Amino acid sequence: MSSIATDPAPSTLDEESLSQIRESVRALCARFPNEYWRGVDRERAYPTAFVTAMTEAGHLAVLIPEAYGGSGLGVSVAATILEEVHASGGNAAALHAQMYTMGTVLRHGSAAQKAQWLPQIASGAVRLQAFGVTEPTAGTDTTSIATTATRVGDRYVIQGQKLWTSRAEHSDLMVLLARTTPKELVARKSDGLSVFLLDMREARGRGLTIKPIRTMLNHATTEVFFDGLEIPADNLIGEEGKGFRYILDGMNAERILISAECIGDARWFVDKAVRYAKDRVVFGRPIGQNQGVAFPIARAHAQSKAARLMTYQAASLYDQRRPCAEEANTAKLLASEASWQAADMCLQTHGGFGFAEEYDIERKFRETRLYQVAPISTNLILSYIGEHVLGLPRSY
Repeated sequence: MSSIATDPAPSTLDEESLSQIRESVRALCARFPNEYWRGVDRERAYPTAFVTAMTEAGHLAVLIPEAYGGSGLGVSVAATILEEVHASGGNAAALHAQMYTMGTVLRHGSAAQKAQWLPQIASGAVRLQAFGVTEPTAGTDTTSIATTATRVGDRYVIQGQKLWTSRAEHSDLMVLLARTTPKELVARKSDGLSVFLLDMREARGRGLTIKPIRTMLNHATTEVFFDGLEIPADNLIGEEGKGFRYILDGMNAERILISAECIGDARWFVDKAVRYAKDRVVFGRPIGQNQGVAFPIARAHAQSKAARLMTYQAASLYDQRRPCAEEANTAKLLASEASWQAADMCLQTHGGFGFAEEYDIERKFRETRLYQVAPISTNLILSYIGEHVLGLPRSY
């Protein structure tokens, strides 16, 4: 059964405490300068040392209640952490899934599941970094997924495929969405979907196959195949058939946290452009003295500040257990556009140097471009706002 009614709301922090967290994250990130991220990107490697350091500092356990070894804080604090990682020049793609998948386990997991897994996740003994939802034929149409979980006695048999399952090779656990009742047999297409907490360490070689996908950025993404994989029935999170509603918690958190990362990127790009525009002298004057250079930087700054307000409003609503789908989607839209426009501005400000690896702009440029597409595309956010917020006719 779902435990949403009994889970305590996360603790809140005052501004002084949040500032201390920001300083702590910045200090940790200083140990992993641009050269580190440049090397990881060049080798398409997983930033193991960085993830380990963030885990040991307790930052990845921020959402886990204190009773299980975490900090018992909310998405607002998690967003603060991820924003600072990106503003410091890093990339939190290797971190954020543990935070946004946590909501599904915290709000809907059983007492036994929490007791078994949360302390291990908090300590870093196991990683929860994989979210198995998207499929090749369904894309963002989540209710049309074809992966099935069939109950056979005290086990479920998983059959199907997931795509863009990032970090699967570097995660111990996966939150998996599968259909337990055929779509043609349910009253609503969102019914009949169930969520499982899958131990991939036991599953590999027993019906689970992971294949990496090389992309234009270092995101450790994969496709995952399930061929008759048997898992204990106890792996089911909450009630069978109610999984779509459960993962919406994770999706709203995901959009809020990605928005915070985009804001961090925008800050990085603006700071980088400001420094260069002050120092770069052409025709006897700093290029920042020219309005054609200064105005785009100023606009990027203003856009990121506005997006930040929406992001932390959405986070506050999420932490209060209040509806936040409109705010989470709007934050994702505004923040991803702000970061992308800041990236383009920063590259333009640097001219040819922006394409040089040693300036790190081309790396961050590639990384932040992703968020126009994932975890949900800009067009689908606009469709959501049009239909569910403004009451316009459904477009798809």
